Amino acid sequence: MNIVILSSNKNLYSTKRLVEEAKKKGHKIEVVHPSDCFVDVTSGSPMVHYKKRKLSNVDAVIPRIGASISAYGMAIVRQFEMMGVYCLNSSNAIGRSRDKLRSMQILSHKELPLPKTSFAKTTQQTDKLIELVGGAPLVVKLLEGSQGRGVLLGETHKASESLIDAFRVLHANFLVQEFVKDAKGADIRCFVVGDKVIATMMRQAKEGEFRSNIHRGGVGIKVKITPEERKVAVAAAKAMKLNMAGVDIIRSGSGPKILEVNSSPGLEGIEGTNEKNIAVKIIEYIEKNFESVKKDI
Repeated sequence: MNIVILSSNKNLYSTKRLVEEAKKKGHKIEVVHPSDCFVDVTSGSPMVHYKKRKLSNVDAVIPRIGASISAYGMAIVRQFEMMGVYCLNSSNAIGRSRDKLRSMQILSHKELPLPKTSFAKTTQQTDKLIELVGGAPLVVKLLEGSQGRGVLLGETHKASESLIDAFRVLHANFLVQEFVKDAKGADIRCFVVGDKVIATMMRQAKEGEFRSNIHRGGVGIKVKITPEERKVAVAAAKAMKLNMAGVDIIRSGSGPKILEVNSSPGLEGIEGTNEKNIAVKIIEYIEKNFESVKKDI
């Protein structure tokens, strides 16, 4: 196969591991920076150009698009789809996962378990937003944030009001979400490929921090999940129409709740914690499915 990885940094652990495993299996693989691509949308002959050449004869694309270039990166993925190229995650699925509000709405529509969540536009609704999620403490999340950035804790009602009003002044799009105390600063990353959870990792926040992201100093711990947690993780990825996903869930007194579904989950922490070759599982999934291109345009 001829595989393209859309990545802004060829030296990232996840990108290097995918290249390594693809080459071991005899595939030709190239790392392409999405921002260095441009497209020809001519009717009947769509094409992606990379620097000074056409990216033709591509069998599969692995999108690993940074949040800062989501819109342009999705346009490049969409163009590959127009060319009939198999994309591990479709442009539409990536778009759904990157929009936190939209993803919550989709998961809610599928009746999957979520923390209480509210969203509004006017400052006059501040008290109602806080009431809908059960009061303080609560979490305020920027819709465009990633890796724990733009996620803040309102420990009291007054602090929560101040956070919400400050975000309003900045004209930021954000969610107000229930703070689940039972989680004790931990969440579980479920790495889903196809219809299977192939690896799991508990991420424990460092002392004094409520965000468990590895980028925020969280520690990865090997964990065994329950059948219910496994079922919820797979259902979440399926609801978002993602073939590869990192589904983050928390344990609460009423069962697992989905925090987020990530379309470009990192491999470093979870491969190290589990001592599993996740990269090869991704390549094997592509090998089995690249010939059956499903259009999601």
